[in-house]
Amino acid sequence: MSPAIYLLCIVAGFFAGVINTLAGSGSLITLPVLIFIGLPATVANGTNRVGVLLQNIVAGYSFSRDKVLDLRGALILSAPAVLGSLLGAQIAVSLDEEMMRRVIGVVMVLMLFVILLRPRRWLEGKMQNLDGGYNWQQTLSMFAIGVYGGFIQAGVGIFLLAALVLSIGYDLVRGNAVKIVIVLAFTVSSLLVFANNAQVDWGAGLLLGIGNMLGAWVAARMAVKRGVAWVRWVLVATVAVSAIYLLGVVDLVTALFK
Repeated sequence: MSPAIYLLCIVAGFFAGVINTLAGSGSLITLPVLIFIGLPATVANGTNRVGVLLQNIVAGYSFSRDKVLDLRGALILSAPAVLGSLLGAQIAVSLDEEMMRRVIGVVMVLMLFVILLRPRRWLEGKMQNLDGGYNWQQTLSMFAIGVYGGFIQAGVGIFLLAALVLSIGYDLVRGNAVKIVIVLAFTVSSLLVFANNAQVDWGAGLLLGIGNMLGAWVAARMAVKRGVAWVRWVLVATVAVSAIYLLGVVDLVTALFK
């Protein structure tokens, strides 16, 4: 790879690390970049997990140091998500490249409606720690999110935040911290599946990881200092831009002015 590609991967990883830590959908930046530099879509999907893994180690440590991470609750909720991710990753490695491109293209279409639903619930968490257990609906939702995360990763943070805030009861900052640990857990399991099927480019993944870690460190500090209202607006902006991108609005406008 040329120095320009090295830099492109690190920069893409940085912005993805910021977005993933505060909201989700950073993979909508890194997946196209990995495909642009010549990786098949299936290999790009596996390689992307390397950066996500390193990013979440840094973000998780930062949230823990600032005492906003409910580690016990995160580990409990990770169990069904990890099981789901193994199934999702196994589905992903069996798809052909064209099908994977189509899946990447439709991930975020409805997410804006999810995040705008009952906005006060996103700001007013009803608990700080998961003291008890959780019900079967919440278990099923964690498993389903794990399947999706193992399958494609892009946008999984938004689904996960919706479950942690609207169903479990965390506020956005604590929900983000718990989300980081859950994604870290199922990224390990899904990455093993992709690596076992020779669908990881470790060089490109580590370059992404450098950027992802820097972005995660910056974003975790910002989330704690600025609070839940600011994080919610970052989340709304992220989902809106993702929806515009995936609906092809930019390409449509460009075509109209040619």
